Amino acid sequence: MANVASEGAAVRRTGAGRAEHVLATLMAAPASDDRLRRVLEQALVLAGASFAGVYAPGDDPAVLCLAESAGLPGSLYGLRDGYPTGGGAPVAEAHRTGRPVWLAPADVADRAEGRRTPAPDFSLAALPLAGPGGGALLAVAERPGGFDAGERATLELIARAVAVPEPGPADSREPAADAFSLAMDTGRVEVGDEILRLFGIGRDEFDGKVETLLGLTVPEDLPSLMSVVEPDHMSLDERELEFRVRRPSGGLRWLRLRGRLVPGGEGRPARLVGTVADATKLRSDVTDVARVQRLAADLATAGTVKDVGHAVVDALRKPLRADRIALAELENDRLVVTVLDPPEPEAWPELWRAEWRGEWPDAPVRAMPALAAALRDGRAHIWPAGSVLEPGLSGVGPGGLAVLPLPAGGRMAGACLIGWDRPHEFAPDERALLTACAALAGQALRRAHAFDAEHELVGMLQRTLLPHRLPRLPGAKAVARYLPATEGLEVGGDWYDVIPLADNHVAFVIGDVQGHNAGAATLMGQMRTALRAYAAEGHPPDVVVAHANRLLLDMETDLFATCVYVDIDMEQGTALCVRAGHPQPVLRHPDGSTETVQAEGGPPLGVLTRAEYPMTPLKLRPGTVLALTTDGLVESSGTDLDTGMDRLARDLAAADPAHLGRTADALLAGAHRGDDVALLLVRYDGMAVRPRRESWSVWRVPEAVRHARRFVRRTLRAWELPKDTADTALLVVSELVTNALVHTEGQVRLDLSLVGHRLRIAVTDSSPRGPLKPTSVGWEATGGRGVLLVEAVSHAWGTVPVSGGKQVWAELVTDGT
Repeated sequence: MANVASEGAAVRRTGAGRAEHVLATLMAAPASDDRLRRVLEQALVLAGASFAGVYAPGDDPAVLCLAESAGLPGSLYGLRDGYPTGGGAPVAEAHRTGRPVWLAPADVADRAEGRRTPAPDFSLAALPLAGPGGGALLAVAERPGGFDAGERATLELIARAVAVPEPGPADSREPAADAFSLAMDTGRVEVGDEILRLFGIGRDEFDGKVETLLGLTVPEDLPSLMSVVEPDHMSLDERELEFRVRRPSGGLRWLRLRGRLVPGGEGRPARLVGTVADATKLRSDVTDVARVQRLAADLATAGTVKDVGHAVVDALRKPLRADRIALAELENDRLVVTVLDPPEPEAWPELWRAEWRGEWPDAPVRAMPALAAALRDGRAHIWPAGSVLEPGLSGVGPGGLAVLPLPAGGRMAGACLIGWDRPHEFAPDERALLTACAALAGQALRRAHAFDAEHELVGMLQRTLLPHRLPRLPGAKAVARYLPATEGLEVGGDWYDVIPLADNHVAFVIGDVQGHNAGAATLMGQMRTALRAYAAEGHPPDVVVAHANRLLLDMETDLFATCVYVDIDMEQGTALCVRAGHPQPVLRHPDGSTETVQAEGGPPLGVLTRAEYPMTPLKLRPGTVLALTTDGLVESSGTDLDTGMDRLARDLAAADPAHLGRTADALLAGAHRGDDVALLLVRYDGMAVRPRRESWSVWRVPEAVRHARRFVRRTLRAWELPKDTADTALLVVSELVTNALVHTEGQVRLDLSLVGHRLRIAVTDSSPRGPLKPTSVGWEATGGRGVLLVEAVSHAWGTVPVSGGKQVWAELVTDGT
């Protein structure tokens, strides 16, 4: 720990000396188009800056324009591409006065648009340039304390090393052989001889129009090439892309364009300048700027923490010829590693293997003091071969180790460790590359962590809203599967449900709410609950779906839903199907043939106020399999709905209905997974023992109860039930029918059913109010005794809502159980 601390102090003490040595080496090298950028990259490494740029007078001497930059985009800090020389911007002040400007975060806020704003979390420095054209060097550091004395000395050295030539008339500058200059207003382009050779055009054949060159571009590559000059993409940052051209001989050639926009002054148009080269020559020598740009593009689309890690590995390991890379999130005092490359435990130190937790290690920071010091310091630390490090780090890079803290929003999001087995020399370009990549990865890691947390929360919400298990069914077996989407990592609104109803009816529901977010998952739960509630009230299927449609409209949401509702009578083997904008059910008959049900259906839920949902009758023989699914299984960007339904029918015909779970898994094997998928399979077997049923409409006549008792006595005698059971049943019927006639109005129905040795007595009336069980009954009480009597003589009793009314039921167990 002490050695590491003293080493860091030595680096800080000699920072200016190192800068002088590195800059002298760069300036002594032959002049090149990227020398200015390479000089600016030293501000990222040696001065700890996150952005460095050179502003110089452009075609209009009254405007300072950004000539070159390195590090993060300046737009992240509110920097502009140009500033008037007479304005109050720091670069303009340094250019006019010839003195450096050092601004802490509070000072930066004071200068923001002339009014005080909340202090940002970065400092800023502007230093005048000594070149013939003047201008200023601008540097940004993401630290409240700003640049220390050593870093200021380093920036002054860099400012002296930067030389921006005095601009001359645009027409007097001849482009290099591989360079071009495009006038954005006229489309006239000046190109070097090498570019014309690459396009296969002679100098005397070229008319100076950019359309002539674009006409040789392969049409598929033209949109990306045109995006360079679109208003939304035009910036002073360097752009790079590859495209193909068709030469006169008919062959194709890959070219690589590197360019940036040069703003125009008053009376002068903006120009796109850059180079074009043969891609085959540059492919093995990709610049650091290109690597950072590609990493930024990859991180912009990285959705999860692992995606971020893989993008960093792809950007760094091969170009740096590293032997291993680890990306870890910082959680309290532990580094939770999310990506290891290579992933095998044997490739990593013993301490890491000892801390392995399942798939990835969970390394304690306290076991690695040098790593802890790097995280506190917030800068990239590099240890060459032979450095004395603790065991947790020395095994990562015995030939050289780089530790990159990943800053994000004023805190450390994690760290990236890069190790080499053989001695590795760290060039200045590599240090700049590592610093720039660390800043990008830190922000992306923070975004991805928030995305993962939200995705897990939404996923937990959806798993909670779906059924935990399916109920056991009389005369049928059902299995269900749900697969979340793998593209976009968002959670959708697919759901399924199995609802046991009265009289051995079972409702099977599958649906899909539009959208893939927490709102869709929440609405899915509401629709599932609503359909279950309407079904339990005893409404027919078309009324259940119509009620759900009106409910969704009343919720005033922009989302809609589709569903299929199938009510199966397990005793008779009949079903009623209602479809609301959803894919059709598929039937597999006992002989192995399949059929797509042609249910007429209605519109999706939540679309039309006066929607009708017709019912389609179905006949199920024992052994018939009913398949309900969402469109994620049968439709994708490359498969239309009809083709997907035909494939589902073929796969269902080839499956073994005896193993319903295996059948479901086989049907899901070819799912596209661009959308979430719900699948519900039902095999109708038929009931081995069908209930015996009889019903009686109780008329409101003076002797209604006596008529009901006579009906019950006659029925139970035909069913050959014991006399004591019949006597108890008569008592229960007397109480329930009397309560219905006295306390309700409208029709009263009495239903008897016998399943095995269980007799069920049910009295249905038109009042939704259930019978009240008295808490205590005194000698003077005249009501409430009937409910207590029914409870005392019944094995079970209760009440359920039925089509606007209620049904009070009681069960008796006959002798012989």
